[in-house]
Parts: sequence; structure tokens; C-alpha cells
Amino acid sequence: KRLDYVNHARRLAEDDWTGMESEEEDKKYDEEMDIDTGKKLPKRYANQAMLWEGRHGKNGQNLAVDWIVCVCVCVCLCVCVLPFAFCRIYNKSGDRFNKFSSLLPGGYKRNSTTAKDYTILDCIYSEAKQTYYILDVMCWRGHPFYDCQQTDFRFYWMHSKLPEEEGLGENTKLNPFKFVGLKNFPCTPESLCKVLSMDFPFEVDGLLFYHKQTHYSPGSTPLVGWLRPYMVSDILGVAVPAGGPLTTKPEYAGHQLQQIIEHKRSQKEGMKEKPTHKAFDNGHYELEHLSTPELKSDPHSLDQLGSRMEN
Repeated sequence: KRLDYVNHARRLAEDDWTGMESEEEDKKYDEEMDIDTGKKLPKRYANQAMLWEGRHGKNGQNLAVDWIVCVCVCVCLCVCVLPFAFCRIYNKSGDRFNKFSSLLPGGYKRNSTTAKDYTILDCIYSEAKQTYYILDVMCWRGHPFYDCQQTDFRFYWMHSKLPEEEGLGENTKLNPFKFVGLKNFPCTPESLCKVLSMDFPFEVDGLLFYHKQTHYSPGSTPLVGWLRPYMVSDILGVAVPAGGPLTTKPEYAGHQLQQIIEHKRSQKEGMKEKPTHKAFDNGHYELEHLSTPELKSDPHSLDQLGSRMEN
């Protein structure tokens, strides 16, 4: 199994898909790598990031023990591949939208001792900040981390190794974009309350909940959940600070909570037949389709929606 991950990382880094041309081989390879492709995509780099699903249900008794949380910046999810001497950036759909030098391992010739000195990272990009925020590590200096089952160890490794690479937090000629590791926090009620009271140097999009015991699985996985900050109290049943910038419910809050209810209901009904995940097509993550309309009035009260979520 480890050899599969080593070869997978090598193919991504070198863009070498020799022997993977036929559709049958592609299907077999996806099954061996446990990649949830949803809909068959023609691009090799599509669905390579671990795509999160919407959390639902008040399971706070397991939240503090089994999960950790990251605050997610409002940006574009992407995969950062650093083979020998440059950095390639791919979006969720597998399109390459940037290529540049970087001070990360494999990012330029002087910090790459061998052609196998490549790095693959799960990032989100902020154009406003000209920064790539690192969520997770798939490969570091040629060593794959796909089969590392401890999520918190991957995070620890990432945050211990990033400071060793000088200049990553600065915009320079050799490092035109900053690379910053996103911090993670415990999922205890006290920690969540503290996180939701903090100020962040970026626009917050949501909270990512990672299960502590999970491999890095390309494609959609229920072991990574996502919520907007204002949804924490209604969906997880955790008390949050009132009146804060992250916990204040917008006018469209009732509408989005209703979308989650309908989405989860359609999933349960679909389980009786062949499951379909339209939100996963073209590399999209679940609930990415949540709309934020300007509503004159909420069709459902939040209290009513909260009780329906419990049901």
C-alpha cells in the first residue's frame, strides 16, 4: 500500500502518467488509492485535495476527543506541487493556474538536492494577501504522508518543518507568494468559544473539522467537516460568544441552514438507490453551492430550524 502512495506522489510531482493511459487502469488506480472521484474527470490533478463535507448533528460528546479545528480563510482551494526547481498550482478541477519559484523544498534549484526532493501540499490561496495558506501536507522532500493516520501528527510535522525554510513568510523574487501554515485548535467547547472570539489577519470563511485518526484521502471524505462560524451553536449545540464578528448570524442564515437540511435529507433518500453527489462534480466540496441571497425576511425561524436539525 505504501508503494502505491509513493508512486502516486511521484506521478503528481513529475507529471508522469506512463502506464496509466487506459480507462480501466485509471479506474483500478483510483480504487487502489481510495480516491472518491464522484464523476469521472479527464484531468489528472482533479480531486487530489481532501474535500470537506458539511457537518451536521449535535455530537459534541465526541467532538472534543476525536476532532481538531482549523479556521479557514475565504479563498480558493488548491494543490501545490513542488517538483525539482519550481512550484505548480492546481485548482480543485485539475487546472493549473500558476507556476513560480518558491523557497519550499523543491521550489527552486538551490534548495533541491536531488530530482526526488519534491513537496506536495494542500493549500488555499488568497489573492488579496498574495498568500498560500497550508492546510495539510501530502508529501515533504519526497516522503509521502498519505498513509499517516494521525492527522495531528501531520499538522505537527508541517508546523515544525515550515520554520526551517527561511523566507517563506515574505514576498521576494525567489518567493513571490507567501506560504503560511494555518493553525489548528482543540475542539473542546472552551477552545471553540476562544477561537470564535479571536481576531484573524484574513477574512474568515468557515471552520474545518478534522478527525484525528484519518489518512489523507484525496477526494470527498466525511472525516473533514466544514461549517460557517455562525452555524456552530445551531448545528453542534456548543455555546458561542454572542455579538462577535464571527458568530453574528447574517440575514441569510436561515436560508443556508435550510439548504443543509434539504441536502442531508436528499442524501439519506439517495442511499436507498445509487448515491449521487452532485456537489462533488468537477472537484467541488460538499455545500460549496451554499448561496447567500439577500432575503427580505427569513422563511423559517432559527429556533425552528435548530429543532429540525435535531430531528
